[in-house]
This record gives sequence, C-alpha cells and structure tokens, in this order.
Amino acid sequence: MYCRSWLTQCLLLLSPQCDPGQATRHLYELLYNDPIKIMLMPGCSSVSTLVAEAARMWHLIVLSYGSSSPALSNRQRFPTFFRTHPSATLHNPTRVQLFKKWGWTKIATIQQTTEVFTSTLDDLEERVKEAGIEITFRQSFFSDPTVPVKNLKRQDARIIVGLFYETEARKVFCEVYKERLFGKKYVWFLIGWYADNWFKTPDPAINCTVEEMTWAVEGHVTTEIVMLNPENTRGISNMTSQEFMDKLQKRLGKDPEGVGGLQEAPLAYDAIWALALALNKTAYELSKKGLRLEDFNYNNDNISREIYKAMNSSSFDGVSGHVVFDASGSRMAWTLIEQLQGGLYKKIGYYDSTKDNLSWYNNDKWIGGSPPADHTKVTITFRYVSQKLFISVSVLAGLGILLGFVCLSFNIYNSHVRYIQNSQPHLNDVTAAGCILALAAVFPLGLDGHHIKTWHFPLVCQARLWLLGLGFSLAYGSMFTKIWWIHTAFTKKDDKKERRKQSQTLEPWKLYSTVGLLLGLDVITFGIWQIVDPLQRIIEEFTKEEPREDLDVLILPQLEHCSSVKMNTWLGIVYGSKGLLLLLGIFLAYETKSVSTEKINDHRAVGMAIYNVAVLCLITAPVTMILSSQQDASFAFSSLAIVFSAYITLVVLFVPKMRRLITRGEWQSEQQDTLKTGSSTNNNEEEKSRLLERENQELGRIIAEKEERVMELRQQLRSRRKQSVTARENCSDNHYPNSSGAVSSLYQPGLPLARCLVAEGGDKLGRNSCDGSRVHLLYK
Repeated sequence: MYCRSWLTQCLLLLSPQCDPGQATRHLYELLYNDPIKIMLMPGCSSVSTLVAEAARMWHLIVLSYGSSSPALSNRQRFPTFFRTHPSATLHNPTRVQLFKKWGWTKIATIQQTTEVFTSTLDDLEERVKEAGIEITFRQSFFSDPTVPVKNLKRQDARIIVGLFYETEARKVFCEVYKERLFGKKYVWFLIGWYADNWFKTPDPAINCTVEEMTWAVEGHVTTEIVMLNPENTRGISNMTSQEFMDKLQKRLGKDPEGVGGLQEAPLAYDAIWALALALNKTAYELSKKGLRLEDFNYNNDNISREIYKAMNSSSFDGVSGHVVFDASGSRMAWTLIEQLQGGLYKKIGYYDSTKDNLSWYNNDKWIGGSPPADHTKVTITFRYVSQKLFISVSVLAGLGILLGFVCLSFNIYNSHVRYIQNSQPHLNDVTAAGCILALAAVFPLGLDGHHIKTWHFPLVCQARLWLLGLGFSLAYGSMFTKIWWIHTAFTKKDDKKERRKQSQTLEPWKLYSTVGLLLGLDVITFGIWQIVDPLQRIIEEFTKEEPREDLDVLILPQLEHCSSVKMNTWLGIVYGSKGLLLLLGIFLAYETKSVSTEKINDHRAVGMAIYNVAVLCLITAPVTMILSSQQDASFAFSSLAIVFSAYITLVVLFVPKMRRLITRGEWQSEQQDTLKTGSSTNNNEEEKSRLLERENQELGRIIAEKEERVMELRQQLRSRRKQSVTARENCSDNHYPNSSGAVSSLYQPGLPLARCLVAEGGDKLGRNSCDGSRVHLLYK
C-alpha cells in the first residue's frame, strides 16, 4: 500500500506473503510507475533477500519488520538493509544457554531447506561446537518431513531443534505423533513466532486430529525475540505495549490469535516509527544543504546516504522495546523463552545475549518430572565370573594343592624304599610340583574386576600364563620323559646282544635333562612373549540391553580379557607345541602298554595319566576359545579341566604306591630288607623278574657252550671222512675175489675202523665186528 507522510515522502510497503516471485513482479511494477519510491518495506526473509539485493541498484533503503534470515546481515550483499526484527541467529545464544542449563551435550536438528533456516543452523553448529556440544544428527526436507522424522527416531534423537515455517511445522508434528517422538524422553525447540494455536489450525495437508497434534507438541520450548516490551512503560508513541495490543486485538476482531504474523505487529509498528524518525532527521540534515526529500531520484545517492545515516543512528523506545541497529543493520533485542504447558504457552525466562544474562522464572514443567537426558543413558555393566562357581572351583583346587603336597611329602619321605626307587621318585616329585602349580593357576584364572583393581589386571594375566604353562611342562613333561625312555629302550628291533643290553641301561641325568629342556623352552617362549608383546587388559563389548523397569536406560555389557596385540600368533605357538607333545605322548603310551620293566615300575599308570590329561586338554583348549565371551562357561571348562587333570595324575601315580606300602608293609629299603630276612624277597614280581633274567642268562651260556661243542664235532667228522676215503682205496688193493665172485673179508681185530666200514659185504657185519670204543667217541 502507499502512504504520504507530513514530509510528503513516498514509500512502498510490500505484502507480507512470502512469495518471492510475486514480490519481484510487484517491485518492478512499482519502481517503473510514478510516484518515485524512496524506501521499501518487505515482510519475510525470502522476499527481503530478493528486494534488498536489488534495491541498491536504485539507491533505495530497505527496512523490514519480519525478516530473520542471518544471510541478511551481510553488508556487502545487502548494503542498504535494516530490520526491526532481529536476526534468527539471535536465537542461537539462547538455545546454547538452555542446553548448558539442562546439561545437554548432544542435540539433533531438522530444518526446512530454505536459506534462512540453513544459515541459522550453520551459525548454531559453530556456537554449540564452541560450547562443547555436539550436533549428532542433522536432517532436512523440502516439503515432506516423513523420512527425516523417521530417521530422528532411528538415531535415538532426544533434544531436537526444529527450523521450519508454521505450515511445515504441522506436517512435522503429525509425523512426530505417528512415530511417537514425543513425551517424557523428548524435547523440541521451535521458533516462537508461530500463532499461539498454530497446532490447532485445520490443515488439509495432514491427517492428524487436533487432539493428536496437541499431544505431540506438549512440552516443547520456543525461543523468540522479545517483540513486545515486557515493561509497562510509555515509549515514543505515548502508548504502553499492553495498550498497543488491546487496540490491535480490537481492530482484528474475535479471534486475533489465529492471525498469522500477529506477534510481529509491534515490530512493524516500531518500523514505521523508525522510518518516520529517520525521514524527519534526514529532512533536517538536507535543509542545511538546501535540499529536500522531494529531490530524491533513483540516480541520486546523496539523499540515500543521508537516509542511511539517519536510520543507522536510530535509538528510541517503542512498543517492542528499545530499538537500535547494529553494524549489520539488525535489531538488538532480548530473547523470550516459552514452554507449551497444557496447550498454552508459558513464559519461563528471558535472555539478554549482549550481557549474557539469563532471567529464569523456575516454572518449567516436564512430563517425566525433570528434563530428559540428551541421549539414552548407557550403563556399563561388567560381566564377572559367578562367585559361587569361583568359590566351588577354588575349594577343589585348594584340596588338590593339599593332595599334591601330601603326595610330594610321601614320595620324598619314602624315597629309600626299593619299590619307590624303581619308579624314579625325583620325576614323580616334579610331577607333583607341576600339578600344584597348575592348580594354583585356577585362582588367577577366576580373578576379574570384581576382586582386583584395573592396574592389577596385567599382573594377573601374567600369573595365569606362567603358572599354567610351567605347571604343564613340569607335570606332563616328567610323565612324557618316562614314556619316551621306555619306548626308546624296549621297542628297538636290534638282534645284537650288547647294544640291546646298553639300551636298557637307565641314565637318570637324561631323564632330568629332557624335563629341563621342555621347561626351558617354555621359559624362553613366555619370556619373549612378556617382553615383546605383554598381556594387557582389554574390554569386549556386547549388544546393548534394555532393562524392563526403565526404558530410558540401556545396559552395555562388557567383559575383561587378557590379550596382546598378536595374541593369535602366540597362542598358535603355545597350543601347537603343546598339542604335538600331547599327541606324541598318547602314541608312546599306546606303544609301550605291554612293556614290563623293573627300571620304571609305574609306567602303565603314567600312560593312563597321559591319556586322561591329553584328552582333557585337547577338548578344553578349543572349547574355551569358542566360549571366551561366556565368562562362566569358559572359566568352568578351563578350571575344571585343570583340576581333573591334576587329580587324575596325582591319584593314578601316588595312590597305588601308598596302598601297596600300607597293605604289604614294604617300608624298608633294599639293604634293610636283606639284613632282616637273609635274602631278598622272592614273592613279588620284581624278584621273579630278576630270577628269570638270571636263568635266561645261564641258559644262554649253556647254549653257547653246546654250540661250540657241535662245531668241534663237525670238524672231527670232516677229518674222519677224509680218512675213510683213504682206507677204501687200500681195501680195493688187498682183496681178491673168490671162486664165487665174492670178496673175501680181510678184516681182523685191531684194524682201523674205516676198513671195517668200507669192506665189501660190510653191511653183513655185526655191530660187534667193529671197535666199539671208537664208535662211542664219535657220538660222545
């Protein structure tokens, strides 16, 4: 509309409808039609942006009463622009102050894709970053907010800043109701210049009822520039703010709350006063130069500069409060903070950003009784080993350690007994000590954050490794050494007597060196592991769990582990070497199951222990790796495998010895037993074995002598055959045939035996015809 003041100055007041296209058309129509316009007064930000950027081409001053876009504060782009409506960025310091007050550090945003809201949000992002607050999720939409609202729900947004116009706000909150994104867990921050009943206004673009919209918007907070002076003082118009609103509402009629832009009315009223005062001051300054406002034209910028100076220096009290412009032409003002309570907006405070002063009424209300959390609270809960399980296994391990010391003491005390001596008691001592160490590893294996401090955990990890590793090497290594020696001594296929006899000679230092070698390899491996890549405490996190009693809290289960950077490599080395040793032990125990030797009289018991230990270890190792995330199952499998292995080993190796010595009374040493009985005991298997061995040696000696005698007789037989051939030749020369053709016997007593045997017709001779003494010598 047009108006002419007492200064006869023309101006243009554009329609407040936010349609940049229509505004452009009207702008050019008015500029190119008389009379000449000296000032433009657009309404909303989108129209002001277009008008203010073009106005400088005609040297026109632009004064807006309803533009809040932060982009309009750019003096290079909009050099002649002023506004009585503060910049939208003035909301951001207030929002940041509220975030701090309620202890929120994470927020989310949803905006309509227009320049005013985008630039406002960019400014907010910079301010919250400086305050240590994070924008975790940022969404935007053009006309349909369905997907962005669903995304807010999926991302668990709690504190949400919404930047959109009133028509789009109804669409947003209809979707908010559908997604249940309201209630005690959520807080929405909106722009405060909507009409008070904006959510009750019928809108064909949404399919939500008024009741549903009322539920969805309940409790939201608005920040709005103070557009009505809160103090009931008279300003330059000689009206108080309340008198102004009474006159305005009377002019609007019955339902003033439903009129769009009602809250900006005081700003528009003060904009007219700012214009009038600026023109009045400009006319006064021009009169000093002999000029008038009527002399203004679109090519003369002298008058335009005077108007700019007058507008820039404006300072007066209006119905909206004190009116003053900053260097960018924006109004400086307080911020009003309101909250929708029971369907009505309640003032809960003011904020003066120039002085960083928050005036608070302490009348804010929350559905849950207190401000909600800015995100779902995550409570970290460590999973610890069941105390009942730990105590039970610890008792078993403690009893096993006690049993180990009993067996060790028994073996040392009775080491002089021949039966104990023949079982290699020193190796059995090592086995008992290894079982004690392995059982001691059960205690650190069950220790976790429930019992120890965080900085103690690496020490516990090392204790687990060293106790279990060295215990295995001592216990299993000593048993493996026995089986290895027996297999080497008694499964050789060697027919040579001396080498077989030497192989059966037991040299104790070889047994001890084998155990020492296995132990040394473990010490070197574990030492390198500890130095290069030590075990540390790591945390395994599981899927968050939601408790039934509180929907606003999630439980994050965590589990402590002992691990290192290259844990899999080290486990591969240790498990690979131990696994091969276990498999080889099973093979050797099977190969020597039928061997009986006096040197190691308990090797069958050792073989049985090896079977049990190997099976338990080969099953438990992969199972515990699979169940590593289940603390109770992992601890139960590993600890019970250790306990059972140790128990089986101790019982199999030592209990039979105890029973034998107790039931048979064989408590004396071999020398004491000989002095008491006069001879060694021959009612046991060892004595029988020695007797059989001596008898076998005697029979071997007799067989060797007989073989020598047979060789001598064979040599005599060969010499006799030579003599018989010579005698036969002599017989053929001294015998003549008789008349009947028969050869006459020339044998006489005293002739050599050979002649008797080869004489013709000798087969008819009687046994007494030969010298019996010679025949006897032949078969002696």
